[in-house]
Amino acid sequence: MTKTQRLIYTALMTAVICIAAPISIPIPVSPVALTLSTFAIYLAVYVLDLPGAVAAVGLYLLLGAVGLPVFSGYTGGFSRFAAPGGGYLVGYLLLALIGGLFFRRWPTHRPIQALGLFLGTLATYALGTLWLAYVTNTSFWQALPMGALVFLPLDILKILCACWLGSRLRQHLKTHPLAQS
Repeated sequence: MTKTQRLIYTALMTAVICIAAPISIPIPVSPVALTLSTFAIYLAVYVLDLPGAVAAVGLYLLLGAVGLPVFSGYTGGFSRFAAPGGGYLVGYLLLALIGGLFFRRWPTHRPIQALGLFLGTLATYALGTLWLAYVTNTSFWQALPMGALVFLPLDILKILCACWLGSRLRQHLKTHPLAQS
């Protein structure tokens, strides 16, 4: 794959994250909404290589920081990083990095790849919950149920769906004319 092709795929996955992430469902027990951002990042990790996945997430965060409405609830701006969900936004970089490392090391072992996505999600939860505890002036243990545990079952389901869809996308992209040139 050429550098141009890598840039195109990275830009496309950034766009997928930007389209999916703002879609959110408020959770009554949490100041952080449920979004499709992690699912889009899981797919980016599947489709791109490690540097591409981290770049796609970094570009998404940069676009949101400068004010494009790509964050939860169609919001944007640097102030979103100071909000209760700001730690999760930064944690998305950890998700792409940890997931990408597992994909690099075990490129064909789907259960290990799913474990990498899960561990990346846990790292995102840890950073996000630490920030949520700070912003809400609570302890980590008080913030954990409303900032991580409430999202865990659905994120496990998203990981399983991303593994199924991501492997098919990756196979399709390998045979796509853009990848052949």
